[in-house]
Amino acid sequence: MLRKNRLFTPGPTPLLPAAQTAMASFTAHHRTADFRALFQRVLADMKDFIGTRNDVLVLACSGTGVMEASISNLTSPGDKVLVLTAGKFGERWTGLAKAFRCNVEVVNVPYGETFSLNDIQTKLTPDVRAVFMQATESSTGVRHDVEGIAKIVRANGADTLLVVDAITGLGTTHLDVDRWGVDFIIGGSQKALMIPPGLAYCAVSERAWQRMETTSSPRFYFDLRKERKSAAKGESAYTPATSLFAALGAALEFIRQMGNGDLSKGREALVNNAELCAEMTRAGVQALGLKLFAASPAAALTAVCSPAGLDSGKIIKEFRESFDAVVANGQGEMKGQMFRIAHIGYYDYLDTIGILAALEHVLTRCTGKAVEYGAAVRAAQEVYAREMSKKRQLVGA
Repeated sequence: MLRKNRLFTPGPTPLLPAAQTAMASFTAHHRTADFRALFQRVLADMKDFIGTRNDVLVLACSGTGVMEASISNLTSPGDKVLVLTAGKFGERWTGLAKAFRCNVEVVNVPYGETFSLNDIQTKLTPDVRAVFMQATESSTGVRHDVEGIAKIVRANGADTLLVVDAITGLGTTHLDVDRWGVDFIIGGSQKALMIPPGLAYCAVSERAWQRMETTSSPRFYFDLRKERKSAAKGESAYTPATSLFAALGAALEFIRQMGNGDLSKGREALVNNAELCAEMTRAGVQALGLKLFAASPAAALTAVCSPAGLDSGKIIKEFRESFDAVVANGQGEMKGQMFRIAHIGYYDYLDTIGILAALEHVLTRCTGKAVEYGAAVRAAQEVYAREMSKKRQLVGA
């Protein structure tokens, strides 16, 4: 039987065909009027994609690069910072902050769980210079309460900045960056923007820009003040990833058309798509008797506990060998305990139905037990039908 390779991983995600075409055909030099026009258009559109009036920068690096930039630009050695960690990417914040010699306080919860606002409040003293967190912890499939945490941070005073890794959150979660008071939010090109890895971006508040004038951590390539100055002239401080910018421009145009010409509405539609695919997936896996790993499931991906006694690596392998479908294993000590199915960016109804139908066969082969074929698909169909019925009722009203 013919097989098509398909990614169901939380990054990289499937590529948008129009972005692939734009990337393959782009040849402009980065110090020309043509590229400056593209560069300025992309930066302006990125504000609408993120949903902010703050300045946005796009850098040639991975999301971790901009995570590091947030620490090197916003802290000085010895600064007290608070890291909220519930998974591998929360732990990355801890490692980065220690590398820049910050005094790191941690609110730590078990994998699969999210934070108590009271626990954060207890640790959030007036001398905390910044709070670092994830919007979505993609190693566990957990969604964190950015709005609730932002409210606590803002009440702590203007001297405490909130930095949010939303690399898998942007484009999958409704985030009101400016109203909530998020000072620094981070995204990556290989997630909801549907293009290859290689670009990372951030929106930076005026409070954060002011902080950069007083901090003393070392920085050179990631000196965001230089990038802001260059961006005002339609350029990057250093050589940009020109083809990826062309792909990003095409992806933003695709999202704009999802909103019938309104990029902000297109962003909302993209998030709603992820939310629906996630709800369908959760219903499908639970109909097969599987348990969700996350207590507060994200829309970006669904983390599913492997059946008792079965290494999830066997499930990953069966998906690949039988269907050429790539789903993600757990990370670190979670490897073998779970598998993760993503619904970020260029995923739709048919992708969701297809991966659930494949899962029914995968479980049968891996467990040796009979699975009720159609159970996962039926549960997902029912979720989809309910959602479509609601939309028709709203249109009729």
